Amino acid sequence: MTFIETIKQKAKQNIKTIILPESEDKRVLEAASKVMQENFANIILIGNEQEVQKNAKENNLDITNAKIINPETSEKYEEYVNAFYELRKAKGITIEEARKTLLQPIYFGMMMVKQGEADGLVSGACHSTANTLRPALQILKTAPGTKLVSAFFTMVVPNCEYGENGLFVFGDCGLVENPSAEELSEIAISSSKSFKLLCEKEPKVAMLSYSTYGSAHSELTEKVVEATKILKEKEPNLICDGELQLDAAIVPEVGKSKAPGSNVAGKANTLIFPDLNSGNIGYKLVQRLANAEAYGPLCQGIAKPVNDLSRGCSSEDIVRSYCNYLCSSTSTIGL
Repeated sequence: MTFIETIKQKAKQNIKTIILPESEDKRVLEAASKVMQENFANIILIGNEQEVQKNAKENNLDITNAKIINPETSEKYEEYVNAFYELRKAKGITIEEARKTLLQPIYFGMMMVKQGEADGLVSGACHSTANTLRPALQILKTAPGTKLVSAFFTMVVPNCEYGENGLFVFGDCGLVENPSAEELSEIAISSSKSFKLLCEKEPKVAMLSYSTYGSAHSELTEKVVEATKILKEKEPNLICDGELQLDAAIVPEVGKSKAPGSNVAGKANTLIFPDLNSGNIGYKLVQRLANAEAYGPLCQGIAKPVNDLSRGCSSEDIVRSYCNYLCSSTSTIGL
């Protein structure tokens, strides 16, 4: 059974309700139709019911079992407006501004999650990361005990002996641009929990750099060295090490040569990149050159599950992201 088939089986054992606020996007409707055909989630689409049904019919898509909610006509609209106003009034929002904001599908959907009407929300097919995460942080907030919201990708590399037989978590490849050493340690902690939750294996965390064990010295390498020190202090039982070059982290022979005695070198399955430049480039290189499956970015550290899609995603990419999201939503990532 493939990784994605395993995830779907998990999702079917604990059916969740997902809100999809981008109902005007054909790819989202295609993905919703596929999800419902395979029956591993309940779907709520936010939008004008007539327009959504028309769009689905024109594209020969069956969304019969989806629930469609229009903020303008919802009986919950005023309740959500008042709840949102209470959340944001200290920031200076007026009740009229709250009414206007709650007409936006993403905001309305987030309030549904906040009020327990759904388990989580998936967006980003036609909205930026900022426009997906801003309402999430305004309404859902961060998970208790979490200092930082970050993002990760699950990478499945075919015919690969490294990681967990080609299975990796990459963090952060989608959100935190230039993390400090402290923030990098938080990303590593969240990513290790994400790996264990999704992959049901012991995470082996490599703090990546262009240097291994002091082979180079600069402000960039020292940040990773400090982040590793902080990480080990926070999580003494976590299998982690750094700073490690990529080859030292995942190739056993190189790991033995460059980092003898390391409990991670040559065996890493959870890769922590020092900044968003390297993380984003790294996952795209693996995805394109190794023909790997990239699932994400998935958010870590929000109080309830939110998934931020790539705007270049296909409907199948969305379905795969839903699968990871559904599995991770059985327990809030970041706690």
